[in-house]
Amino acid sequence: MTNANVLEYKGYAGSVEFSSENNILFGKVIGINGLISYEGESVAELREDFKAAVDDYLEICKEKNVEPQKVYKGTFNIRISPELHRSLAVFAAAHNMTLNSTVEQALQNFVANK
Repeated sequence: MTNANVLEYKGYAGSVEFSSENNILFGKVIGINGLISYEGESVAELREDFKAAVDDYLEICKEKNVEPQKVYKGTFNIRISPELHRSLAVFAAAHNMTLNSTVEQALQNFVANK
């Protein structure tokens, strides 16, 4: 994942946000069981606090014998317009694909091109 608003460390991703009220950068680790946040007054401080938060989280999970990352089942519901739903169904049928495989391919292409 390469994104200017995402930090990465040990396979974990974290958001990057700015509080104009407090004049501070902050974020949270994405895709874990629990809420792990971090902050810093500079990008360097934010990165260091992010890394420390991940390391602390992993240590706590190890001590408690808990699986740290969320388990994703690979299923979720989305809401789209009836017109888009129809277009996807027609495209899938015309290409001898299932609607699920069509949506999965479209999402893979979307993420790969970001």
